[in-house]
Amino acid sequence: MSVPTTFKLNTGAEIPTIGLGTWQSGPGEVQAAVSHALLKGGYKHIDAAYCYGNEDEVGAGLAEAFKGGVKREDIFVTTKLWSTYHSRAELGLDKSLKSLGLDYVDLFLMHWPVPLNPNGNHDKFPKLADGSRDLQTDWTFIKTYKEMEKLLSTGKVKAIGVSNFSVPFLKSLLSQTTIVPAVNQIENHPFLPQHDVVDYCRRNGILITAYSPLGSAGGPLLKEEAVIKIAQKYNVAVGTVLLNYHINRGNVVLAKSVTPSRIEENNKLLKLDGEDMEALNKIHQEKGTKRFVTPPWPINFGFPDWKQDV
Repeated sequence: MSVPTTFKLNTGAEIPTIGLGTWQSGPGEVQAAVSHALLKGGYKHIDAAYCYGNEDEVGAGLAEAFKGGVKREDIFVTTKLWSTYHSRAELGLDKSLKSLGLDYVDLFLMHWPVPLNPNGNHDKFPKLADGSRDLQTDWTFIKTYKEMEKLLSTGKVKAIGVSNFSVPFLKSLLSQTTIVPAVNQIENHPFLPQHDVVDYCRRNGILITAYSPLGSAGGPLLKEEAVIKIAQKYNVAVGTVLLNYHINRGNVVLAKSVTPSRIEENNKLLKLDGEDMEALNKIHQEKGTKRFVTPPWPINFGFPDWKQDV
């Protein structure tokens, strides 16, 4: 059986299994990365977010690709609603669309299930006098999602979903809203397989998209002996094994790079056998669970591994 190039969302739409991630891609690098990925790297999926602060550059890269012959309907673009726009979902979407130079996005995600004060002292990260993040206490992520549901009728989003949602948060969401999220985008890798979230989403028709598939900046998983052995077995790059771990699980994966050769290398599909998957799934059991993306949110998200002081 070959490795799929797309998965089907619960909307019926197809989403490419590998997307180009743009988080932490520096100024002056993102435009070229997006353009190269679409024109020469074989990518058909770009993942962006208002919070990343580089959607203007992503948009310039998209425009370059369109000028080079790429058709809008042939690519899949995701962006995310930032926390200070939870009570202004359409405004948040419109800002992203303007920067991206698009009439619509294929997928619009709630970036984190935490509303921040829309009238605070910063557009993205308002803080209180004690330095903690300034929450919007009269709003909930349930209200946010209901506002996102309304956006589907505008034609400006083709699908909606969530990001960084644990099982308890998903259960709360599904019990109080109408439309099942198409996607839950989470940190996911052999140090943090999150089988509970993945299995719950699968049972409820929600597709997982994995971010930080190499672990974090610096790629600690690239040095893991079990991963290196599998790469040697197939004569591929270690990163190729880590990216394809997700696709072989039935999940979408985001590969972030601004280096042309790495962008192309990251887009290689690899069929892993049962022994390979078992070895990769054993890593967190032997080395311990490790989560690398833990922003200072003053709430408990319900992830069993994330010990927050709240």
